Amino acid sequence: MADLGVPNLADRLAAATPETIAKPIRGLSDRALAWLFIAPSIVLLLAINIFPLIWTIYLSFTNYRANRPNAPIKGVGIDNYVSILTDADVWQPMQATAHFVLWTILIETVLGFGLAFLIDRKFRGHGLWTTIILIPMMLSPAVVGNFWKFIYQPQTGLFNYLIGMLTGQSASSFEMIGSVRLAPWSIIIVDVWMWTPYVVLICLAGLRSIPDYIYEAAEVDRASKWRQFWTITLPMALPFIMLAVLFRGIENFKMFDMVNLLTSGGPGSTTEVASITLKREAFESWRTGYSSAFAIILFVTVFGLANIYVKALNQVKSR
Repeated sequence: MADLGVPNLADRLAAATPETIAKPIRGLSDRALAWLFIAPSIVLLLAINIFPLIWTIYLSFTNYRANRPNAPIKGVGIDNYVSILTDADVWQPMQATAHFVLWTILIETVLGFGLAFLIDRKFRGHGLWTTIILIPMMLSPAVVGNFWKFIYQPQTGLFNYLIGMLTGQSASSFEMIGSVRLAPWSIIIVDVWMWTPYVVLICLAGLRSIPDYIYEAAEVDRASKWRQFWTITLPMALPFIMLAVLFRGIENFKMFDMVNLLTSGGPGSTTEVASITLKREAFESWRTGYSSAFAIILFVTVFGLANIYVKALNQVKSR
């Protein structure tokens, strides 16, 4: 284009710019100019995401405490990591986290796909019901936590009243968030109520991406509805289902705000998930180096599991 007398983008920009500013710009290629425009965004991204990660890795090998900023920082090698991996008190929150993640993913996936399958039938009023189903995920986790904490109140809460009405027991005979046995299930119920609509959206997108002619061909071959479901619907929607599982697994592994508002990790440490433990070590005990090592362990765990899962997802998509 330059041989035909048509100026490039840099020359046109320089022509419309004061000479003192235009001189460095004139002669730049379009590619160099594009990098010049996106460089501030890249620098900002590195400052917000990469630098904190590198700083956390550095602190994880020290004895640094944030409440003693003037104290000398001493390197401790991998002592923080060894202490975390050999501490039985750390494995209990990891077990609580695994229990929470596994049950929420299982229930949300089954309910989400089932609701998406029903909505995809396009029955009368399905648009209204779709909107109603999606309302919980539009709310803030902080609002949901306080809202359900009130619902779980044994004396005045709606949950106990409904259970008592269905079972004939006294509404105050049990306490969801105050019981060692029921507290883990109380946060699972809230998370399922809030985030099943998210799974519904992803599964619905998968169901509506299946071409109609495939079902028409199956009907010509006299395949039953059950047969169509297992050989067409489920296999073709499976990548979307797996994608929903991936997103919800990552989010639930780092769940903090809703659990903190509902139970604060109690009663005792029954619902103390890994994020609650991390918060207590970092901002209550002020063991910044130790908590940094714990954060890195959690990051590597999530990253490793997600990487393995994405490879399995890619294999499913390629079939």
